[in-house]
Amino acid sequence: MHRYYRRCLTACLTLLLVALPAMADVRLPHVIGDNMVLQRDVPVPIWGWAAPGEKVTVRLGEQSLNAVADAAGAWQVKLPALTAGGPHDLVVTGQNTITLKNILVGEVWICSGQSNMEMGINQVQDAEKEIAAANYPEIRTFQVPHRPAGQPLPDVDAEWRVCTPDNIKVGIWGGFSATAYFFGRELHRELKVPVGLICTSWGGTRIEPWTPPCGFADLPKLEPIKQEIAAADAEYRAAVSSALGPIEAWVTAARAALSAEKPLPPAPAWPRHGLAHEGRPTGLYNGMVHALVPFALRGAIWYQGESNAAGGDGMLYFEKMKALIGGWRSVWGQDDFPFYYVQIAPFRYQKIQKAIAPTAIPEVWQAQTAALAIPNTGMAVTTDITDLDDIHPKNKQEVGRRLALWALANTYGQKNLVYSGPLYKSMAVEGNKIRVSFDHVGGGLAARDDKPLTWFEIAGADQKFVKAEARIDGATVVVSSDAVAAPVAVRFGWSMEAEPNLMNKDGLPASPFRTDQW
Repeated sequence: MHRYYRRCLTACLTLLLVALPAMADVRLPHVIGDNMVLQRDVPVPIWGWAAPGEKVTVRLGEQSLNAVADAAGAWQVKLPALTAGGPHDLVVTGQNTITLKNILVGEVWICSGQSNMEMGINQVQDAEKEIAAANYPEIRTFQVPHRPAGQPLPDVDAEWRVCTPDNIKVGIWGGFSATAYFFGRELHRELKVPVGLICTSWGGTRIEPWTPPCGFADLPKLEPIKQEIAAADAEYRAAVSSALGPIEAWVTAARAALSAEKPLPPAPAWPRHGLAHEGRPTGLYNGMVHALVPFALRGAIWYQGESNAAGGDGMLYFEKMKALIGGWRSVWGQDDFPFYYVQIAPFRYQKIQKAIAPTAIPEVWQAQTAALAIPNTGMAVTTDITDLDDIHPKNKQEVGRRLALWALANTYGQKNLVYSGPLYKSMAVEGNKIRVSFDHVGGGLAARDDKPLTWFEIAGADQKFVKAEARIDGATVVVSSDAVAAPVAVRFGWSMEAEPNLMNKDGLPASPFRTDQW
């Protein structure tokens, strides 16, 4: 890393020392490029860089807007809301002209998380068939490369691609994100408009690196993370302060060497920010998300939690979801954009972490369910499409479809659509039984395999849970055990290996839950 920074510093300072004053070309971030999809029905920011004070004109069809670059060379315009369609050309003119081709207007979603979001289409079930069928000219993909950073970066090195069998195979891990693609494909089929998918994900990462600093504000339980960020920033500033003297001396020596046509002296190492790592708070927001702001979006989908669950976060993960969702909404200036996420699947986590607590995964499920209280969120449950011996289940088609159900119902207003499996609502003690009620019953409750309901437990005041019998009674489930005469609490699917069979008749599984807070 030090060699990398030294090369960058040498190259940049050499250019500064030898270059003659030149007219600055207008530049655009990579996310604004050929083949992109612009979000329909909202003002669309177009931004970039030019010489300070330079006038920039942006034209799309009959619309033309002007901006003047500020003292730092930054400029931005907002195109009025556009209707779905295309293709269009986007022309940006300053001291040079940039013409972007094949631009569509439709629905744009950012897709993020760890390896189950990153998992490419080459890795899923029926991969060859899915790749061969991935010929959708109005679906466009944008894959952000891995790059952590200690401070927000202005750009990412990526490009928009038209969805073809060849292009869908391009990605970080076995092609473009399968979950993102299947989600976008479902939207495209149902809405009949172009869809843009921006994937920024990294396997094995926690939620904290994806969160902007502002997300951690006003959340007292995350105060240690705020302190960690502040300490790293202070250490970096101190390191830069110490490095300036040697760097200034090198500039003087380099200038003299250039004038005398002598070899340049070795450049000093530039300090590295402590947050420039995929495991540190804000590190991936800085390097892989910030450069996408303020590109107009409809919303976000998120598939992450395994690393935080294995780390024992429990209900603290709820606070971290509030930080991520609130932080992204804040930086995009959209206080309530849709945020739909996947409840992580059951898996034998002892295979990768022997010391993991037996309830570590159920407690994160509980945190993910609690996050539904955040406005305009939704959760796809996956307990029925898992592989207990593979942390990367291959049925991403159904994961994408279930996320799309939430979007179609709640974002796009499709009526009479069952978009969630049963979610625990309330319980009532009835003698030696407990009756459990649910939201999202849909067409009624059912057992997926037509067998007795599984993974129900019941306990009395002694807080000792035992396996229970459970039967469907209308829109409720009645739970009991001969071993518990006076029950007070029920748990369902409360194990990292639980693949319970309760669902609604629309085929969507019930989320694990517990009625106690012991």
